[in-house]
Amino acid sequence: MFLDDIKNGDCRELIKKIDDNSTDLILSDIPYGISVENWDVIHNNTNSALLGASPAQVQAGNIFKKRGKPLNGWSEADRLIPKQYYEWVMTWVEDWLRVLKPGGSAFVFAGRRLAHRCICAFEDSGFIYKDMIGWDKQKAAHRAQHISCVFDRRKDFDSANKWDGWKVGNLRPVFEPILWFMKPYKIGGTLADNILEYSLGAYNENILMKYNQKPNNILSIEAQNTDRGLHPTQKPVELMKLLIELTTKEEQIVLDPFAGSSTTLIAAMQLNRHFIGFEQSKEYFEISQKRLLEEKTKPRQGTLLDSYSLKAL
Repeated sequence: MFLDDIKNGDCRELIKKIDDNSTDLILSDIPYGISVENWDVIHNNTNSALLGASPAQVQAGNIFKKRGKPLNGWSEADRLIPKQYYEWVMTWVEDWLRVLKPGGSAFVFAGRRLAHRCICAFEDSGFIYKDMIGWDKQKAAHRAQHISCVFDRRKDFDSANKWDGWKVGNLRPVFEPILWFMKPYKIGGTLADNILEYSLGAYNENILMKYNQKPNNILSIEAQNTDRGLHPTQKPVELMKLLIELTTKEEQIVLDPFAGSSTTLIAAMQLNRHFIGFEQSKEYFEISQKRLLEEKTKPRQGTLLDSYSLKAL
């Protein structure tokens, strides 16, 4: 097994080398299937405009670099995207269930648009869907366009005045869902028995207070400057640390099959958990290696960092 290590490759193949019932937590920011970058195109139907840039995007700068598909799609084939996303999740989710210990949690950042398809795939594979945690990002870029601007460009000023204040698109996306699943424990047994056997199945409510959160399913954690610039969908380290401490104890194993820039692995390392990471992109794998090495060499005493080998480094 790849303990305290990150591997470059397809997680669907790499995870097959992990033993059954050997992992305590899976925490992963999976592709959302909304065409943020090439790795996020999880469907068969493409178009020459996909991942291009419109004049408005160029003018906006670095907020939205690539053009995704409109919600209505460009063709009838685009209506198959949600189903194709479900089918893609099904190519790896059964291995997630296999490697988790009974009572182990899986936290999945899946995006608002296709989260329901992810939930169905996990349930169909045998996971228990516990809850949807609402991550209040507190800040988010807003791309909804004033429809009056479109009419102005058409010189249709009467329509522009009539529809003043109206926008097309979505509300500001300050809420992001975190899907919380659990691997079922033994039929006929109790969750208390499972906790005694595997140290999994409960959550530590005191941890929420440590991160200045209320004991509910809304988490308000804002990204810091250090949480930006390494990956286009980079998440806050503090958010990942909260989720890890909420459901695991020290020296348990945290797996991230879609590691990206390895924020989950950094959080696990800081909390004295073992970790396993997979990342398909060579670019982000190299970023992860550098980041993990820097974290490993920070002065600490009496922690798991003293024994980390980080063989990939």
